[in-house]
Amino acid sequence: MASVKQALQWALEEINESDSGQLDAELLLGEIIGKSRAWIYTWPESALGEHEHQLFQQLVMRRKSGEPVAHLIGKQEFWSLELKVTGDTLIPRPETETLVEQALKLIPTDKSWRVADLGTGTGAIAIAIASERPDCTIIATDQSRAALSVAEENSSNHQLNNIEYRDGSWFLPLEKEKFNIILSNPPYIAMEDPHLEQGDLRYEPNSALASGKEGMDDIRYLINHAANFLHKDGILMIEHGYDQGEKARELLQQQSFSSVTTTHDISGHERVSYGFLT
Repeated sequence: MASVKQALQWALEEINESDSGQLDAELLLGEIIGKSRAWIYTWPESALGEHEHQLFQQLVMRRKSGEPVAHLIGKQEFWSLELKVTGDTLIPRPETETLVEQALKLIPTDKSWRVADLGTGTGAIAIAIASERPDCTIIATDQSRAALSVAEENSSNHQLNNIEYRDGSWFLPLEKEKFNIILSNPPYIAMEDPHLEQGDLRYEPNSALASGKEGMDDIRYLINHAANFLHKDGILMIEHGYDQGEKARELLQQQSFSSVTTTHDISGHERVSYGFLT
């Protein structure tokens, strides 16, 4: 009968090519035995049941083949919130917390702003904003009904009632409404980028990842049409690729956005650009 320590040592040998092999193994094991990583560190000599050990081995081999840990355990943490994740949604990533952090710096704590989250996926951005700004009204859209179902479940799990989810592409479900701030983490990988056929990206919906020859098609569309849905001095904030900041700033300036700014993610890359509608 294998101990926790022995099972983890075996797993790390199997998935040692992953930069996060140790963390991956701990998350998978913790999910199976219903224990925290702190418990795993505290009780490494604890014995695993035979069924638990078999399940763990199966998940480790699936991880070795490239399946994302978030899909294997069905959840991902974002902004300290646990979110359900499925193959119908983009897996929330730490880089997107940069957008949430910057948005919260601009959204007043004492006002009831109207916020739009376009292409919401799991609802990560909308849910993070709603949890921090309960007086705001958030409208979250997505063209995937399956993704919206996941987002709605995540909102319900966190008992949030200030988010309305709407089915449709980008601005279409917004009709003629106006917002104080529009947020989006759109697809921004080039269609022919080889990374789409590597690692975790193989298991995520391509429609949530890729956008045109340069990865800029959806970003360009959002910037070109946002003014119709913003109040004067309203803010458009978009996440983009590490090498797309300059293009995003140019597009914002061409569409009469002022004080255009780009912020960097936790790795120091340009990640989020925004401007104020003049």
